Amino acid sequence: MSTVAAGWRLPVALVVLCLVPVTSGTLRLVQLAGGPEIMPADDRWAGWPVALVVHIVGSAVFALVGAFQFVPRIRRRHPGWHRRAGRVLAVAGLLVAGSALWLTLLYDPQPGTGVLLFVLRLVVATAMIGCLVVGVAAARRRDFTTHRAWMIRAYALAVAAGTQVFTQGFGEAIFGYGEARGDLLKAAGWVINIAVAEWAIRRPARRRTPRPRAVEVASS
Repeated sequence: MSTVAAGWRLPVALVVLCLVPVTSGTLRLVQLAGGPEIMPADDRWAGWPVALVVHIVGSAVFALVGAFQFVPRIRRRHPGWHRRAGRVLAVAGLLVAGSALWLTLLYDPQPGTGVLLFVLRLVVATAMIGCLVVGVAAARRRDFTTHRAWMIRAYALAVAAGTQVFTQGFGEAIFGYGEARGDLLKAAGWVINIAVAEWAIRRPARRRTPRPRAVEVASS
C-alpha cells in the first residue's frame, strides 16, 4: 500500500467509528424539528432543547472534521487549513464538553443509567475541557508535541460514543442487561479510547528512510 493511502486509513477508520452516534444524533435532530419519528421518542427532550442541539452538532463537527487533522499529508501541505480547522475544533470541543455538563446536571438521567455514569460524565466532560485548554495553550507557544498529545486525548474522549456502541452492544450480549453493567460498559469505551490515545502518543515515530536510487553503470 502506498504511503499516501496508508495516511488515510486512520481518518477513514475514525469516521466509520463515529457513523453510528453521528447518524443517531442527526435522526434525533430531524425528529425534534418535526420530522418522522424514526427513533423511539424520549420524554426528556420536550420542545427544542438547546443543550442537546449544541451537543449533537458540536459532536458531529468535532468527530468528523477532527478525523482529518490526523492526515500527515494535509498537515504538511496545507498548514493554514490545519490551523483554521483547529480553531473551529477547539470551539466545537468546548461546546461538546460544556453541553455534556449542561445535559448531565440539568436534565433527567437516561433511563437505565445510574450514579456511576452520572459521575463519569462529569469527570470526562471536565477532563475534555482541560485537554482542550492545555492543547490550545501549547499550540500558541508553538509546543506542537504537547499540543498534539492533549488534542489526541480530547479527541479520544469525544469519540468514545462510537466505541461504546461496541462495548455496550457486545457486552450486554455476553453479560446481560442491568444498570451497573450498562454504566461499566460505557466506562469501558472511555478507558479503551484513552488507552489507545496514550499508546499513539508514546509510540516511537517511524522515520522515513529514502529509497536507494538505482545507479546505472555503463559497461566498459
